[in-house]
Amino acid sequence: MIYFESDYTEGAHPKILERLNETNMIQASGYGHDEFCESAKNKIQKTINCPNAQIQFITGGTQTNQIVIDTMLKPFEGVVSAQTGHVNSHEAGAIEYTGHKVIPIPQHEGKIDGTDLNDYLETFFGDGNNEHMVFPGMVYISHPTEYGTLYTKNELTKISSVCRKNNIPLFMDGARLGYGIMAKSSDLSLEDIAELCDVFYIGGTKCGALCGEAVVFTKNNMPLHFENLVKKHGALLAKGRLLGVQFDALFTDNLYLEISKNAIDTAEALKKALKEKGYRFLLDSPTNQQFVILENKFMEELKKSVKFNFWEKYDKDHTVVRFATSWSTKMENVEKLINLL
Repeated sequence: MIYFESDYTEGAHPKILERLNETNMIQASGYGHDEFCESAKNKIQKTINCPNAQIQFITGGTQTNQIVIDTMLKPFEGVVSAQTGHVNSHEAGAIEYTGHKVIPIPQHEGKIDGTDLNDYLETFFGDGNNEHMVFPGMVYISHPTEYGTLYTKNELTKISSVCRKNNIPLFMDGARLGYGIMAKSSDLSLEDIAELCDVFYIGGTKCGALCGEAVVFTKNNMPLHFENLVKKHGALLAKGRLLGVQFDALFTDNLYLEISKNAIDTAEALKKALKEKGYRFLLDSPTNQQFVILENKFMEELKKSVKFNFWEKYDKDHTVVRFATSWSTKMENVEKLINLL
């Protein structure tokens, strides 16, 4: 069995495991107040060219999305997302569980458009009955999107401008951020993201770490007593060093981006071969997630040899499946998959 089910089927990069072992018996304070977390924060600040960034490590992506959204919104506010956005489609109601509505707007291959966003906000704030509605208090995007697509710098700049005009924070989900940055067509850097977004996170779980996400507040806008609020949500890790050691390793010698490149290289090899074989794609994804249309009978046969992810029904005879590569995908396994297809 070969695995293309997700980008978190393996454990962690060997350099992370090595560093965890090296530091294992060093005593350190809990809850992220340790030398490893401090070192990781300093390295991230330098990498994103934002020396005043406020950073908090949280164990997983769903926790991060829920906590950031809940703590930054007022009780009467909701979060604007693409209809296909992760918080609207694949978070099991985690956002709504906190009492905040996800407000969906149209999506274009997984992305929201700055003009659509501006039109929605103008319509909302121009509605005389908006006191009876959920107010938009934040805009959520992910990079890459749920469909593996990317925002260009111009697109992100436009969305950021609309948010600032309306005094609404822009939050970028970066669960797969390394893969987005390293995609060959990407023109966004970590520095650009820090400048254009009010808060974003650098995903570790899907990009080489055992677990962990680094939440970055870029405008001196971390909610007051954020550590207290993280704990209130049940997400404050006592051995916070576990996250600090991992991100310190990931941001040493450019490891985070170097290992992310492997996901792009292997995905590109798979995409090229499938195109040559005549397969159809749901859309053109430049990142590590490839969405392929398979005939149902063949899909069932393929399940005997390959782990992949159901995405959506295409028609009565075909299904869209997702093949995901990662920092650890071996080219030999890509070749095995190509031969099976």
